[in-house]
Amino acid sequence: MNANGSSERSQLLADIDPATYRSVLGRFVTGVTVITARGPDDRTVGLTVNSFNTVSLDPPLVLWSLALKSPSLAVFRAQNWVAVNILAHDQRDLALRFSKPAEDKFRGVAVQEGLGGAPLLVGATACLECRIRHRYPGGDHEIIVGRIVRTEASDRPPLVFHRGQFGAFTC
Repeated sequence: MNANGSSERSQLLADIDPATYRSVLGRFVTGVTVITARGPDDRTVGLTVNSFNTVSLDPPLVLWSLALKSPSLAVFRAQNWVAVNILAHDQRDLALRFSKPAEDKFRGVAVQEGLGGAPLLVGATACLECRIRHRYPGGDHEIIVGRIVRTEASDRPPLVFHRGQFGAFTC
């Protein structure tokens, strides 16, 4: 640290290119979720999200963000119910499946129907069913805040993501 408390190696945010920014943020270990919903046309959508976070315990609120260029954006904007499926350590294949564009990401995936028709992924370590309460602009993403109305959890270890790699966390 220098005299004014900043690191000699730090850069001004304006000087940081997206690849460097992504690399630095990759050092933060996150859980892996698949957010799901059913659109007004009965089409199911889902995508892998690690921008998930708790907001409040009372009321129980969570947030996540969705890229404005996401093909699923219109469905998530039209729907007031979503499910946050927190993936278990052995669900890496689901994380990869829902991270890429595909015509039917749910083909062959075991699901149960949640509130508002949002698919709950069987085998997830936890599922949070949420009613959307707020949407905020967030740069190239939309920040979505949901109120949890029903939960389900198991003791299965979670899938985690760090520096571009999937792993498991155990205690």
